[in-house]
Amino acid sequence: MTPAVKQTASGRIFNFSAGPGCLPEEVIRQAQQDLWDIDGTGIGILEHSHRAKTYDKVLAEAEENCRKIGSIPANYKVLFLTGGATTQNFMVPANLLPDEGVAAFLTTGYWAEKTWDESKVYSGKCYEAWDGRGVKHAYCPADSEITYRDRPVYVHMCTNNTIYGTQWRNADGSMRLPRVPDGVPLVCDMSSDMYSRPFDVSKFGLIYAGAQKNVGIAGTTLMIVRDDLLKPVRKLPTMLRFDVHAKDQSRHNTPPVFAIYLSGLVFKWILKQGGLEAVHKANMAKAGIIYDVLDSVPFYKGHARGDSRSLMNLTFRCPTEQLDDLFVKEAFKNGMDQLKGHRSTGGMRASTYNAFPADGCRALAEFMREFAKRNG
Repeated sequence: MTPAVKQTASGRIFNFSAGPGCLPEEVIRQAQQDLWDIDGTGIGILEHSHRAKTYDKVLAEAEENCRKIGSIPANYKVLFLTGGATTQNFMVPANLLPDEGVAAFLTTGYWAEKTWDESKVYSGKCYEAWDGRGVKHAYCPADSEITYRDRPVYVHMCTNNTIYGTQWRNADGSMRLPRVPDGVPLVCDMSSDMYSRPFDVSKFGLIYAGAQKNVGIAGTTLMIVRDDLLKPVRKLPTMLRFDVHAKDQSRHNTPPVFAIYLSGLVFKWILKQGGLEAVHKANMAKAGIIYDVLDSVPFYKGHARGDSRSLMNLTFRCPTEQLDDLFVKEAFKNGMDQLKGHRSTGGMRASTYNAFPADGCRALAEFMREFAKRNG
């Protein structure tokens, strides 16, 4: 690919990718050093045994800091798994959903649709308590729009819908949770807004998130699971059992050492920023820069309804598909990459995860205003 015309002071361009997303620059610099020699061992992190004392420390610090960031209660396990969040589409029902058991799904986007589809492998009695397809996944439902029938074993939701740019949120950007029947565990795919804002872990039975958006790189999946949900409801292969991974501290076999190490660095970075309150404040400000343009320049049309607009993935389009294509091409020439929307929705998508710099949001906002003047 031809290099962009404009670059930042660091020599890099603004990466609006939806995932893998951008990393903090200081994390990348530390990883460069540790690839060669970590902690003065004379061996790089890529070469260390997953049973070595060096990795013992990496894993212990990653879990400790993960717990510290989320104030994770003692009766929850922190696991680092493989296969991405997509694997949890079948691993969760394999462990939690009995044969012909009932689970309820809040289908608010593309990935939530995939989660719903996989449940059918285990039971034909599951149902969608909300189906957002009819409104093109433009918003997350109010409690009055959610309909529970048979009492579910668990309720599944996705807090942020990467492709459509919607998020379960209150007016202040804080996490909004759906009404769930008393005593029923809430299972959550938090892949694209994990640790982007404060939330109460105890409100969930199980949380999972692909690391490659806010907490690291592709290769590991973070899971936070309550102790009473660890034992599977059916006989499963060893590597599909949550309790096995918990007992063996996320290394029943050789784990994705480097991906877990990178998550550990990102956890340290989040704490250094001031934790989730500080990160959330920054994310609100960054998203506001771009949403201000969408609210004030009629040339653009956002996909998400105002009360569900994501702070992580901002989706919009120009008046025509031709202008969408031109926007993406010209933005790249101005040092902004990965703005093309998902193939299922078209338009543009600006992903502004935790590590994405505010300068990139300002650059995009300026470009959007200028592009609209030239093409409106």
